[in-house]
Amino acid sequence: MRGPSKNRTIYTVLLAVCVVGFWLFDNFYAPASYSENAGEDKNGALPKEFVPSATEAMVVHHSHYSLSYREGFEQAEWVAYVLTREHLTQDDRERPFFIEDPWVKTKSADWRNYKNSGYDRGHLVPAGDRRFSEQAYNETFYTSNISPQNRHFNAGLWNRLEMQVRRWAKRYGTLYVFTGGVLEKGLWEIGEEDVDVPRLFYKIVAKERRGKWEVVAFLMPNQEKTDALESFTVSVDEVEQRTGIDFFPGLDPAVEARLESGMNQGQWAY
Repeated sequence: MRGPSKNRTIYTVLLAVCVVGFWLFDNFYAPASYSENAGEDKNGALPKEFVPSATEAMVVHHSHYSLSYREGFEQAEWVAYVLTREHLTQDDRERPFFIEDPWVKTKSADWRNYKNSGYDRGHLVPAGDRRFSEQAYNETFYTSNISPQNRHFNAGLWNRLEMQVRRWAKRYGTLYVFTGGVLEKGLWEIGEEDVDVPRLFYKIVAKERRGKWEVVAFLMPNQEKTDALESFTVSVDEVEQRTGIDFFPGLDPAVEARLESGMNQGQWAY
C-alpha cells in the first residue's frame, strides 16, 4: 500500500509535467501553414492592377487577400481584398490559432506580443468577411493581418464600420476594401518585438456602378466613439498623405484624381 508521502511525490511530478507541457505548447507549438501563397480560388484576391504602393518591398499575395508588411512596425501597412455579396455566408467556422505568416520573409510578429498588453489582436481583414471557405477564414488568422486595437474600439466603432461594409456588399454586389493602421514615428509599442500601436486606423471602400468608380474613406482614432460613421469620412488624398501609400495606382490618372480628392458621402447608403 502506497504511503501518503509517495502519493504526494507522484502528484507533484504529474503536476510538474502538466505545467511544463502547457508551457511548451503555449510557447513553441505552431500549426502548419493555413494556405499556399497562391491557391484554392482567386475570386477573393485583389486584382494586381488594384494593388496599392508599398513603402517597403514586402507585398504578399495570399489566396484571398493581399498585404504590405512593415517590418519596422511589425504589422501590415495595408491589407486589400475583394468582398462580394456571395462571400457573405454564415458558415460556422472553428476559430483557429493565430500563427506567423510563412510568406512574410522577415517573419510577422508573434501573437504573444499581445498577451497582457491591454490591446486586442484586431483583424484588418475581418474573419467574418471570409466565412465562405475554411482556407479563406483561416488566412485571416495570420499575425500579419492583425494590429493592436483598443478593445472597446475593436468591439464598438470598428465593428460598426465592418458591419456597414458588409451591408454595402449585399447592396452593391462587389467591393474593393483597403484597411490598415496609420504607421508613423513615436507610436507606443507592445511585446518583446515592439509591435507599434496605431493612433489611427483607416478603411477605404470602392465600387463600380454604371461604369463609374465610387469610393469612400474613413479615418478613425484607436478608441471607442459613438459618433455616426459618416463623421469619420475623409478624402483618399488625406489617407495617402497620412500613410505615404498610393491607392488605386492602376486607374486612369484623371479618374484617380477625381476619386481621391472628394468625400463622396452621397454615393453610399447608410
